[in-house]
Amino acid sequence: MEIRIDHRTCIGSGQCTLTAPTVFTQDDDGYAALVPDGARTAPPRQVTQAALSCPVQAITVEKDPPDA
Repeated sequence: MEIRIDHRTCIGSGQCTLTAPTVFTQDDDGYAALVPDGARTAPPRQVTQAALSCPVQAITVEKDPPDA
């Protein structure tokens, strides 16, 4: 799973950190940041919900393609 945060769009609402605290944190300025290796341990549904909870849609999640 690949998670991207558009830092130009993020407004620091903190919804992602509330929804998936093992994946998202906030930097010193209050904007979204990823917890190192957090996505590896979080349930994919939780990561998706965190992205959907972002009021400005600054988070995108790409799931790994299925093995061929």
